[in-house]
Amino acid sequence: MGMTRLYTGPDGQSHLEEIDPASRPSLTTLHGTKGVVFRATEPGHFHDWHNAPRRQYVITLEGEVEIGLGDGTVRRFGPGHVTLAEDLTGKGHTTRVVGNKRRLTATIRLAD
Repeated sequence: MGMTRLYTGPDGQSHLEEIDPASRPSLTTLHGTKGVVFRATEPGHFHDWHNAPRRQYVITLEGEVEIGLGDGTVRRFGPGHVTLAEDLTGKGHTTRVVGNKRRLTATIRLAD
């Protein structure tokens, strides 16, 4: 399983960092949540610059996504990948469903 944190840096830009639950004890404890939402998004769907609406985990169950950053970086993630979305401010990021399969996600909203 891959896990990535999407966050806003001091420069106001969104950044990605790989995280390992084994090296971050806070990730291996129970998290308070507000619920879960399942969503299916068709191939080719593009969501222009946006921020995460709240702290949340986005788990890709099926399909692939590309996340674009302000510096031109584009990263692709597939089934089983977990994104901890925390870029609540700044320029944000883009998302594009790539490949020929829909993207099915489980979004787990974290408690404040």
